[in-house]
Amino acid sequence: MRILVYPHAMEIGGSQLNALQLAGAVRDLGHSVDVISEPGPLVDYVHELGLTHHEIPAERRRPSRGVSRRIAEIIADRDIDLVHGYEWPPVLEGLAATGLGRGALVGTVLSMSVVPFFPRTVPLLVGTEQIREAAVAAGHTRVSLLEPPVDTDGDHPGVDGSAFRAEHGFDDDVTLVAMVCRLVPELKLEGLLAACDAAGQLASAGRKLRLAIVGDGRSRDEVAARAARANDAAGYEVVTLTGEVSDPRPAYAAADILIGMGGSALRGMSFGKPLVVVGEQGYSELLTPATASTFLQAGWYGQGPGSRGSGVTALREALDTLVDSPERRAELGGFARELVVDRFSLRGAAKFLERVYAAALAQPTPRPRLAADSARSAAGLFGYKVQRKIQQFRGTARTDDANATPVLAQRSSKES
Repeated sequence: MRILVYPHAMEIGGSQLNALQLAGAVRDLGHSVDVISEPGPLVDYVHELGLTHHEIPAERRRPSRGVSRRIAEIIADRDIDLVHGYEWPPVLEGLAATGLGRGALVGTVLSMSVVPFFPRTVPLLVGTEQIREAAVAAGHTRVSLLEPPVDTDGDHPGVDGSAFRAEHGFDDDVTLVAMVCRLVPELKLEGLLAACDAAGQLASAGRKLRLAIVGDGRSRDEVAARAARANDAAGYEVVTLTGEVSDPRPAYAAADILIGMGGSALRGMSFGKPLVVVGEQGYSELLTPATASTFLQAGWYGQGPGSRGSGVTALREALDTLVDSPERRAELGGFARELVVDRFSLRGAAKFLERVYAAALAQPTPRPRLAADSARSAAGLFGYKVQRKIQQFRGTARTDDANATPVLAQRSSKES
């Protein structure tokens, strides 16, 4: 097969990393894989993988007729069999490029919801069973569960994190808590601020720990202010913002405990680290054999109280069970590594994706049905755009609103 993969962005983040890792793994199964994307830090990773890259403008409408035309050109020039778009704008652009011409289309949604105008006849991959059930209930005809994969061969407990500790002044005898994520308001900010507060409170109570926040984004100033408050309370730099790093593996490897959600949580598990999953509305929950089934059903994220309650107090208590107990950290880290290898390996995900591609090519949607579905999506997109303009005029629009209300969100993940 000849495949064109289209990630929705190229900043360092879970969905796009998954897209590129899977692209490389599918190529390794014997297929030809190209990538089309806007410029960004992850383009270097595309080249490292040895994949052909086709650039589109960063500044554009979403979806873009120009990008659809470019996809159609690549399909013709490179004899592409199938386009795989990640999140709704790439899928709609891919639909316009393939709907009246050649080429099959597959879509992946790793946001916390599927927008209502997403085409229902396009084979759809989602990251949690809960979202898969919601998509089926909404009328999507071909929905598969593909949990975010992890390169368990490259991300493993043997990676050396000593240089990361030395670079940022983390002594070997201090318990290092790490959070690797984008510093953005959507989904992430509440957990980031809670982590700063919890680390500050534990340090003020005499616990010997440091918190490394690895990443960057629009909320950096707000996170930095909360970190400064925690540092002032503790009397030393308990929270360090490292900024974005192109290869976060040393940060994962250096940590003794990880706080995270989504793909970052799974990646940290692959390094054999104990994990506290955070979300919104005060959610935090320690990964243990007793709580694993919850995450496998609903995903590596949550809303509302966990087993310890909610808010900074719950996160602080979860961390406190680990900070002074190397034995407990080793026990839960070993469990995390075993779980991710058994359930989320990249090689297994690539083989599953290969079967999804083959089925999409073997069972194309009849043209009349595809045309009707495209018209429904276009009408829904127009309504969304109108609503979006009204929200922007009122100053109430969210940048990443497919993640605004998990599973049931009625809006999308990109600016118009």
